[in-house]
Amino acid sequence: MSEARWVPSDEVVAAANLTAAMRDRGCATYGEFYEWSAQERAEFWGFTIDRLGIVMADRPETILAGTPQHPVWLRGARLNIAESCFHADPGAPAVVHRREGRLEIVTSGELHEAAGRLANALVAAGVVPGDRVAIAMPMNLESVIAYLGIVLSGAVVVSIADSFAPAEIATRLRIAPVELVVTQDVIIRAGRTLPMYDKVVTAGAARVVVLDTGGGVTLRPGDVFWRAFLADASEFAPVARLPEDAMNILFSSGTTGDPKAIPWTHAAPIKAASDGHYHQDIQLTDRVAWPTNLGWMMGPWLIYATLINGAAIALHDDVPTAEPFAQFVVEAGVTILGVVPSLVASWRASGVVEGHDWSRIRLFSSTGEAANSDDMAYLMDLAGNKPIMDYIGGTELAGAYLTGTVLQPCVPATFTTPTLGGAIHILDEAGNPARVGEVFIEPPTMGLSLELLNRDNDEVYYSDTPVVDGVRLRRHGDRIEKLPNGRFRAQGRVDDVMNLGAIKVSSAEIERAVAGTAGLVEAAAIAVDPPGGGPSALVMYVVIDQGVSLQEVAIEMQQRIRTTLNPLFRIADVVAVDRLPRTASAKVMRRSLRTDYSER
Repeated sequence: MSEARWVPSDEVVAAANLTAAMRDRGCATYGEFYEWSAQERAEFWGFTIDRLGIVMADRPETILAGTPQHPVWLRGARLNIAESCFHADPGAPAVVHRREGRLEIVTSGELHEAAGRLANALVAAGVVPGDRVAIAMPMNLESVIAYLGIVLSGAVVVSIADSFAPAEIATRLRIAPVELVVTQDVIIRAGRTLPMYDKVVTAGAARVVVLDTGGGVTLRPGDVFWRAFLADASEFAPVARLPEDAMNILFSSGTTGDPKAIPWTHAAPIKAASDGHYHQDIQLTDRVAWPTNLGWMMGPWLIYATLINGAAIALHDDVPTAEPFAQFVVEAGVTILGVVPSLVASWRASGVVEGHDWSRIRLFSSTGEAANSDDMAYLMDLAGNKPIMDYIGGTELAGAYLTGTVLQPCVPATFTTPTLGGAIHILDEAGNPARVGEVFIEPPTMGLSLELLNRDNDEVYYSDTPVVDGVRLRRHGDRIEKLPNGRFRAQGRVDDVMNLGAIKVSSAEIERAVAGTAGLVEAAAIAVDPPGGGPSALVMYVVIDQGVSLQEVAIEMQQRIRTTLNPLFRIADVVAVDRLPRTASAKVMRRSLRTDYSER
């Protein structure tokens, strides 16, 4: 699909944040505005900080100093980035959430007071600025309160996904030792009661604060329930920190070995808020929903991109794959909905969200994995043909490097522009500009990691990378195609690229080709090298509908690959599984599938 399915109206263009920013800057076109942002980065980020209303105890002497690879952002400034989450009207909605079947609205003032009570409680518990406090719980109201309270206190959030087993939680607590863990007793998911506090205890957490949801757990001596822990006092003076001080430690989606531990500084969320302002067009009246978790970067991203832009976060208390989520979108008045492509594929296969009035949604955003254009077209139609801001980046960027805008037509599963304030290069294996190749990021840009807790940042991202115009480029690992119409399309990770009969093809291309096969719910393509050497073999892991013939699915997939990609590509094997293994951020773990196949 290469034609635009959505074109912005004059009304959309007139009301866009970008239009106001371009007018303030004196730019006649988006292209002119982007070029300025990429060429004059210090000026752009200073302009953006003022537009976002970032609160600072001390203003910076300079916006940008140092070198591209080792920049110094906001030298001389002191700030607490959480303070910028509360400059909306105190009576304005900040969180809309469903609890026990009821929809509740928490105002900005109420959220600020609750975060203050948590911050005061941390100080009373002996937590000092720079200490680490983990959050291991679902993305609910209390997790947002805990997150903001920890940051206000000057401490550092350690983000842990609630889906992790005790061993994975323990790994993260070992990499980033903490003073305290905030969690809850149990989690209710699709009618099932799952342990949470017990997992944290098994992982070896020393002190735990536990949200009591009625799970009936008995606490260890020294652990305390949430209500008893909170302080009575709600006023709290935010602890000002340096821009380069850590305020959140997140973990990459590693599938082998320890995950990378990536600190977000107090400056990093400015990137998330900038993307939300310019690219997702988040405005004061918006309600933003994104089924996510604090263990994935989109959890903290959702907090900062929404609240710094003065909008409200919409939080659902159960899985997004069932009908109650579709109804929540209606009842909560969601206007911006974020997804991962595999979630949309499941909606399309089940039809579970159809029949609900999603007309209040004005745009979608999609990230986490390469998208299928037919699935994305389906998503647009669920809200009466609304645009999708495809969004690709990573934890170590605090946002994206490619996305879209509401000023540009929407072609499903493609990107229209690099994000403002940065630039990218698509290079082949020889380091030459290419139409299809590995993407490299041109530093500096706000949000790029400058250190890792358990790796060498320069070694991971800059070792042996190309130099363009005197600037060493930063490795990211995605394979990107620039289309003839100037748009971009994701081809998956570089390590998901396979060589079939001397022809390189990405897993994403294979998976797009087989999408739509009758009876196929989802598929993952991997390349397997034969023990004796020779060309790689294409193996498909598939989830299929009950009662469907695996052989018939395999035949149709093969036909689709031959007709849409290359007649020489042959499927060597098809493996049916109940579900595909995924990381906490819902990305398919293809390396895990390769290991599984080698052990069969």
